[in-house]
This record gives sequence, C-alpha cells and structure tokens, in this order.
Amino acid sequence: MGIVKTEDLVYEYIRRDEEGNVEGITRAVDEVNLDIRQGEFIAILGHNGSGKSTLAKHINAILNPTEGTVWVDGMDTGEADKVWEIRQTAGMVFQNPDNQIIGQVVEEDVGFGPENMGIPTKEIWERVEESLKAVGMYEYRRHSPNKLSGGQKQRVSIAGVLAMHPKCIVLDEPTAMLDPSGRREVIRAARALNDVEEVTIILITHYMEEIIYANRVFVMDNGKIAMEGTPREIFSQVEKLKELRLNVPQVTLLAYELKKRGIGLPDGILTTEELAEALERIRP
Repeated sequence: MGIVKTEDLVYEYIRRDEEGNVEGITRAVDEVNLDIRQGEFIAILGHNGSGKSTLAKHINAILNPTEGTVWVDGMDTGEADKVWEIRQTAGMVFQNPDNQIIGQVVEEDVGFGPENMGIPTKEIWERVEESLKAVGMYEYRRHSPNKLSGGQKQRVSIAGVLAMHPKCIVLDEPTAMLDPSGRREVIRAARALNDVEEVTIILITHYMEEIIYANRVFVMDNGKIAMEGTPREIFSQVEKLKELRLNVPQVTLLAYELKKRGIGLPDGILTTEELAEALERIRP
C-alpha cells in the first residue's frame, strides 16, 4: 500500500433547510481510487467544483468519506483515534497563508507545530532551522510575517508543516492568491522538498503550468477521475482538456496549433526550451 490510498471514495454534501430537512445532496467525490507511492510528486487538476479540494481534505482527515475508505500510511482516516497521527503524517497547506500563520515572528510560527507535538526545545529549534532553509526562508527567520510577500508567507506555511516531519504534504491550491512570482517561489519550494527531502507532494491546482514537474497527474471532473497520466501524456490531449474546461500552458497550445498546421512537432511539449529544441531539429 502506498502512502495515500483511496478505495471507492465517495463524499456527499447534504443541504438542509432552516428546519433541518434535507433539501438536496451533492456528490462532490464519486468513487475515486488513488494509490500514491512514497516520494512521488502528484498533481490533481480540475476546474472549480470538480471535487479536487474535497478530495484533498480527506487525505488530512478533515473530511470523512460518505462511502469507501482512505488510508494514510496504512491508517484508516475513519478511525477517530488515528486522526492526530494522520495529520502529523500528511500535513496540509491551504490557499490563504494568513489563515495558517499565527506567530508574530517567522521562527516562532514555524516552531508552533513541533511545540504542540511535545518535541524537546532543542530539537524544535533544529527543526525550525532545517525547515526554513529547505524553503529558502532562513534569512527571514526573525522577521514579522506581516512584512512578507504572499509567496514568502506561503513558504513559511510550508516550513511550519515541514517542521512536523510529515511523510506527505498536501498543497490545496497554495498559489491561488499569489502573483506569478509568488507562484513560482512556492512551486520551486515544493519541488525541492520532493527532490531533496523525498517528501511526497500532492499538489491540488488549476494552474496547468504548475504540474509539468509532477510524476503523475490526475484530472478531476464532476467528482470523478477523468484523466490520469504523466504531464506529457495529459498535455498531449489538448482537445480533451478543453472539454474539461481546463486551459493548457501557452507553449503547449502554441506547439499544438503549429502541429495542426503541418509542422512536425511531438505531442505534449511542456516548456519553451522543448519547443525551441523541437523547432531547431526540424529546420531545413
């Protein structure tokens, strides 16, 4: 079993009127099966309302399945006595970093999680240092979080989760409120944690450019897994992505349009460098 596994996962939101009577039921996650291995970088894509964030909240036991099962490192998220351990194993970073930062000083905020875990003081400060260095924020350790940019705040949020030594970090649309520069900072930090620290990364996003470094991509639609594959396999299916109301990176779309016009380019070009190399190879 992988670090995260779901089996026939179903989650339904129940709407009630003022008297508490059921008005309707929305199935947000519909029989989803995932098996994520330790050390993978996974991206889960989907338009707004596709169910991707609802799925993410099951990995951290914020939500419990209506039907089916979720295991995190072999632990069933439906078992109440396992919730604390599950949340230490799979840390979560949300859209708005201001909702996760509570300390007046960066290093104090990062140390909050380990302190709650009862970690000895000396080890807390060791964890704070290593976590801030891992996300490139060590030089800001004595700054007030209020003086940081959005991207820097989100990296501090990631460091706070990392200091608890999770095996897995779930990033639930962590760049949705950031500008392009802040988005690049956060994704670079996530990649470094995966490459260097071998932390499993599960990235929930609707920004296509953020997934090109993932090992595997799952595309959700109406609560179901609509597509699965490597980034190249996913980006080779431009028309299907459009049907799912998703954009593709500009360079991928450009390569796709050039290929439609008879230029012999490969499918699923991911970067401008790849496009330049491909065009160079076919020059007369």
